[in-house]
Amino acid sequence: MGVRVDPSGRRWVRGEVEVQGSVEEVWQAIGTGAGLSSWFTRSEFSVGTDGQTTQLICIFGPGLSSAATITEWDPPRGFSVISDEFIQGGPEVATDWKIKDRDGESCLLSVEHGLLVDSDEYDSHIEATEAGWPAFFRILQIFMTHHRGEPCALLELMGTAADGAQAWNDLSSALGFSSAKKGEQFAAPAGGLNFSGVVDTFPDETEVILHIDEPTSGVAHLFVWPVNDQILLSVRFYLYGEDAAEVVQREEPQWRSWMERKFPFPQS
Repeated sequence: MGVRVDPSGRRWVRGEVEVQGSVEEVWQAIGTGAGLSSWFTRSEFSVGTDGQTTQLICIFGPGLSSAATITEWDPPRGFSVISDEFIQGGPEVATDWKIKDRDGESCLLSVEHGLLVDSDEYDSHIEATEAGWPAFFRILQIFMTHHRGEPCALLELMGTAADGAQAWNDLSSALGFSSAKKGEQFAAPAGGLNFSGVVDTFPDETEVILHIDEPTSGVAHLFVWPVNDQILLSVRFYLYGEDAAEVVQREEPQWRSWMERKFPFPQS
């Protein structure tokens, strides 16, 4: 919907999604590090010596993390944070996470980002964040509908490419979903990686969400990500179930070796 402006001058965007589960179950998915890491990005909450939750740290990739200070902690209804790391060199951004009960079986989750500035100089930053929420919200819906309460283990891979479109073609072909449409089965070619499932959503031309059954049940989120002067290729697995951590330990060396050959990430 784009940036909206309050009479006070506050500029803000909001994303929202309806998900299955009670308020308490949705709170577990947003108000704990394990919960957020099950559908968003690797996350952790810091707790002070007084036992109060003080900070949220989100890790988006190698050298890419963001820390925010908790300004309100209201379980199971939501929490608020403020961060000066959200926009590099820019103003602080306040974020409100809120849960509203729908019918005892589903909830509406909203995430709102706001900043108080005198111009539209930073609008593009929070608009880009708003545009990114639908993909993560879709992963949350899959998690809450099919894997609610299950342990999650993350397998995160990052590569680089000279040409984003070509890299996406190479990746989708190698993993077997280049010609698959939404709702269709796919599988990596025989003799390659152990990877199959159903295409769930194409949020963008170079982004896909896959509901997978191999190497175990879970979600794969793959996308091309231009950052500064680099074109990054992100492959993130959310693997669910009691054996998820074991599967990551078993599969990660092969996947990491494959990514390093195909899309090497420069070492600093």
